[in-house]
Amino acid sequence: MNERYLDAAATAPLRPEARAAMIAVFDESAGNPSSVHTAGHRAARTVELARQTIATTFGVRASDVIFTSGGTEANNLAIIGLALAHPRGRHLVTTPIEHPSVLESCRYLERVFGYELTMLPVDELGRVDPDDVTRAVRADTTLVSIGLANAEVGTVQPMPALAAAAKQVGAIVHTDAVQAAPSLPVTLQSQGWPGDNVDALSMASHKFGGPQGVGALIVRDGLRLEPLMHGGGQELGRRAGTENVAGLAGFAAAVAATAHDYGGRALALIDSRNALVERVTREVSGARVTGHPTERLPGHASFTFEGVSGESLLVALDASGIAVSAGSACAAGKSEPSPALLALGLDPETAQTALRITLAEPIAEELQHRVVTTLQREVG
Repeated sequence: MNERYLDAAATAPLRPEARAAMIAVFDESAGNPSSVHTAGHRAARTVELARQTIATTFGVRASDVIFTSGGTEANNLAIIGLALAHPRGRHLVTTPIEHPSVLESCRYLERVFGYELTMLPVDELGRVDPDDVTRAVRADTTLVSIGLANAEVGTVQPMPALAAAAKQVGAIVHTDAVQAAPSLPVTLQSQGWPGDNVDALSMASHKFGGPQGVGALIVRDGLRLEPLMHGGGQELGRRAGTENVAGLAGFAAAVAATAHDYGGRALALIDSRNALVERVTREVSGARVTGHPTERLPGHASFTFEGVSGESLLVALDASGIAVSAGSACAAGKSEPSPALLALGLDPETAQTALRITLAEPIAEELQHRVVTTLQREVG
């Protein structure tokens, strides 16, 4: 891993376990998992082993795991697929700080199918109040979608309480766990599964250190799902298309390697992140932390800087060989201030100064010093 790569929230460095698992598949003779010959059976076994690995890690049944092309497709499938398959009403509830794949899926249902969309407020730390969920849901609420952790500021939501509030009216609950799942000891039991709380959860391989272009949606047994991809009936008819065998092998290997040391790795990341945050806020003029100070992802540090754009700081750090982000990778290159930061109450000018530093591993003091001195030089 490049020790100066500090943008793990965009994509984590490829784990050696994932690389080895993919190479092993590439070295085998080709086979389509749907074929009935020996090569096909071998490919199918690889896919099902990957499914079982992810199911075991997250405490669900293998048949609850649907493989997708990534987190964006998983979110689309969850929101559109569940809403269309459960037409108890046409009311959706989400928040303005969600990933674009969540917000645009909701807006698609609003625009094309006439759903009504309610946006929950968040506080200045990025958290949703369960009482606001209680006030928002109705007898005709089909789906509530709230991300387990925010990609831009790292705030972790009190998801079991939020889901319980939604369940008071029988709404389906989906959580985008793409950012949270690799960093927190997430099992569906911890989110109230099986039971009355979370019904569906999205994740992406590349956040675990697996390959890009692979993901999964976990859906509680018994919930109908309208497929978005139509064709050969793969994934028990819920997502058509030939499976990415090598990608799934890498995905599963990355998940297994990450889960092996959730606790120790998280503590080490928290210590390293806290040391970095303390130095930046103490030594860089006008630096302020965004998001919750403690209820946040372990390796996630996000800031605003008075009077200087986040993009200019990103460029300066990149010139020093340090990779960071000015916000969500999916919004990179856009000139408008982040809707998520505006929802936290930041004014547009301040929101444009945002910078995100996300750690895959604890960083050395020398690198902390390089980050701080580069920021000091740019901020002046």
